[in-house]
Amino acid sequence: MEFRQQALARLRSPEEIDLPVRFARPQGCLVFAVTLVAMAAATVWAVTGSVSSSVGAAGILTHGQGSYVLQSPVAGQVTEVLVAEGKRVSANTPLLKIRTASGTSVVPVIAAGRVTTLVVTIGSVVDAGTDVAAVERIEGPDDPLMAVLYLPTGNGAEIPVGARVDLSVQSVPVKRYGVLRGEVKSVGRSGLTAQRIAGALGSNELGEHFSKDGQPVPVLVRLDRSSSTTSGFTWSTTDGPPYAVDSMTLADGTIHLAEQRPIDWLLP
Repeated sequence: MEFRQQALARLRSPEEIDLPVRFARPQGCLVFAVTLVAMAAATVWAVTGSVSSSVGAAGILTHGQGSYVLQSPVAGQVTEVLVAEGKRVSANTPLLKIRTASGTSVVPVIAAGRVTTLVVTIGSVVDAGTDVAAVERIEGPDDPLMAVLYLPTGNGAEIPVGARVDLSVQSVPVKRYGVLRGEVKSVGRSGLTAQRIAGALGSNELGEHFSKDGQPVPVLVRLDRSSSTTSGFTWSTTDGPPYAVDSMTLADGTIHLAEQRPIDWLLP
């Protein structure tokens, strides 16, 4: 009762009638205004915004024709290497000279392509059937360079043809020259064993590397061409690297999937 009478007395006091009434402190008004702005922004984003997702996969640059492993047809000692690693050769080009018990034998490449790996050097002793080189098949100088990504099993169904792809190329510093641009050309229907990958790339090590987490699905990526860069391809930077990128170079790809709205509105 005492507090009630004091309140009534304040209301009857004429000298306090003209005093302003404080409904909230300035700090409270600021918090309220910020909350309203945040709610409005969230509402606009929910209506007009979108959420993008991506899938990562390891891969390699290639001309898409596959590779083969060249084996020595004879036993003996390598006396001369006639083609340097990385060089393009035509079919039946002599690659090695091997001294055998009956004389010198020349080992040629089987099909045209690019020598990606030389397993032997001068002085190496080989048996018949020993792996001596890996050759990437290239039909002609105009064969386009592409990328093959080996997607973990179970993610292949999510990848649409035409999806944008960013590639971090092992031989190109990303912070300085950016990533290589491309788009999905095709998606494999089934996973590949380590043996099939090794047969396509001409390397057992690559077969094991790309299949270490199971049988991956191959995703073929078409690289965006550009006439204004030294490499001949489009990069996230203006010029990209001041040198060409070679096939059989490892790369990590990020496949950007279609954007989705955060809220699906159901209209009556």
